[in-house]
Amino acid sequence: MARRLLAAWLLGAVCASCLQGQDPRFSQFYASPWNLNPALTGAFEGRWRATANYRDQWSSLLSPVPFRTYSVAADVRLDVGAYDHFALGVGALHDEAGTARFSQNKAHLGGAFLKQISGGPRQTAHVLSAGAQLGFGQNSADWGRVWFSRQFDPLQERPDFSAPNGEPNAQGSSSPYLDFNAGLLWYAVSRRNDGFWVLGIAWHHLNRPNVSLLADNPSERLYLRWTMHWGGLLPMNEQMGLMPGLLLMSQGPARELTAGAALRYSNGDRNELALRAGAWMRVVNRLNQSVQTDAMIAVVTLELERWMLGLSYDITTSSLARVNHSRGAFELSLTYYHLAHRRSRVVCPRF
Repeated sequence: MARRLLAAWLLGAVCASCLQGQDPRFSQFYASPWNLNPALTGAFEGRWRATANYRDQWSSLLSPVPFRTYSVAADVRLDVGAYDHFALGVGALHDEAGTARFSQNKAHLGGAFLKQISGGPRQTAHVLSAGAQLGFGQNSADWGRVWFSRQFDPLQERPDFSAPNGEPNAQGSSSPYLDFNAGLLWYAVSRRNDGFWVLGIAWHHLNRPNVSLLADNPSERLYLRWTMHWGGLLPMNEQMGLMPGLLLMSQGPARELTAGAALRYSNGDRNELALRAGAWMRVVNRLNQSVQTDAMIAVVTLELERWMLGLSYDITTSSLARVNHSRGAFELSLTYYHLAHRRSRVVCPRF
């Protein structure tokens, strides 16, 4: 129990001091396209799309205040000529961590232009997309939930939360900041529309916004984050397909690589029912510049006509597993696709 409490305290202390410069992430990154790459806006089947994501991390260790991340987004695709499209979207994200409830809140408007550069009715279609997002964000912390050494009462042998903490430089929230993201994407859809490949790169926080919570340190710039992602669907037969994927992210001193694959089974009917099951591995760097396996991720996804529901669980494999008994994070994703007004050959992948 002492080890668990010590680990939880250290984890909370690290989060309070470092998470200002890091973005939250989803293990089902492909199910959160709005947070992955602005160029994915409009890259879907149908007229418009809505997504929702929820992540609960380390509840076995930090209950009742685990790390939680919520995200919602919606985008619509508009025809430009016979093969090109323009897309608009809006999305919001809330992330909270630790006892002090350090929170990040962001909301963005975005757009993308999708240009088909080759292909036809009986040929593989190749599409290039460029997208951008502009929005606002604000970080905050509830200092009333934590205590400092000045608040410890030696007579009662416990902290006195009513006593002043003596921290005049601590602010409840940062100033609202402007945030700018951009991305590029290439994808190809097979002529039979039974397979696709995707390659993208994105840059988040290009303007390096100020997110400081300290009055005596008014400049704390958010690290720029760049992301590369690759994936696709490789048909094995009429019903089975292999879906490999890879994600590489870098933000400040942090590096992360997620790689894996899923098997997809489809009944091939008009009212399509498909099931995906796969496993992923996440590798991260440590402060001493070495690397370690952070987690193994088990994922199950159900596709039913316009809906897609994903469930995943992170199994901790790092040294933290000795404390949390390998119980990492639970994640839920939900996507809805609204059909287009007119039926035509779809040249968009379904992630």
